[in-house]
Amino acid sequence: MKNQAANLELLLESPKISNTKFITITSGKGGVGKSTFSANLAYKLWQLGFKVGIFDADIGLANLDIMFGVRCEKNLLHVLKNQAKLKDIIIPIERNLYLIPGDSGTDIFRYKSEFMFEALIEDSAFLDNLDFVIIDTGAGIGEYTQTFLKNSDEVIVITIPDPAAITDAYATIKLAANFKERIFMLINMTKNNAEAQMIFQKVQKIAQANINNIKLEFIGELTKTSLINHYSKNRGIFVKLEPNSSSSMEIEEIARNLAKKMERNVLVQEDKRFGKFLKKILGHF
Repeated sequence: MKNQAANLELLLESPKISNTKFITITSGKGGVGKSTFSANLAYKLWQLGFKVGIFDADIGLANLDIMFGVRCEKNLLHVLKNQAKLKDIIIPIERNLYLIPGDSGTDIFRYKSEFMFEALIEDSAFLDNLDFVIIDTGAGIGEYTQTFLKNSDEVIVITIPDPAAITDAYATIKLAANFKERIFMLINMTKNNAEAQMIFQKVQKIAQANINNIKLEFIGELTKTSLINHYSKNRGIFVKLEPNSSSSMEIEEIARNLAKKMERNVLVQEDKRFGKFLKKILGHF
């Protein structure tokens, strides 16, 4: 706990106006590699020099702690029940890379009040200088996931070359278009770039014909490899453990592409604090 507290103190250096970018990673269907991608994207953004938080918002299957090889003794539910402070549950993975553990149940929605919201905003001030918060949501497009789609800055929809997964991804894109003008799409477990582009272009064509004012952008692909399959099953961060692999290079290209697009998208100045973001999410229920 002492080391954790010491590492968190590093976030207090050089306070500045918060300009955190909140990126929701989602999919219409489970089993498409969403958590594996989220964890590796967060780690790669950190390797590129950004300050990153990854929020495990997969209610019912929160498991990013296992992927990062750390132990979560407390999570967001303990904070909402006033059994811990937010800074007590944050887990430093590396310097300037932090895991924010959610909860594997829906009880978090029972513990909320205006006092709790204000306390969260004050308690989360040490997160205000993060560059990115990657949000790993659960599969499906339920109300909980929709709140993240609505309140995040960007959305990445993941699918695989499977008809059912593509159909579910399109449904997610259609829903997200109610909240976002721009949506990114990632094709995972693809044979090659040509297959990924073919799938994207088909979805893009249908979306443009049926969804008003949508800007669907291809953010990249992850080629199906035994390496990704291994780390998906056994848990682990392949961009850390296999930095020179083709899969790690693909993640790096996606991370650089995403960071560049986020820099171009200059938003109207608003309150970007993590506590304010949580207030919007939890206040919906």
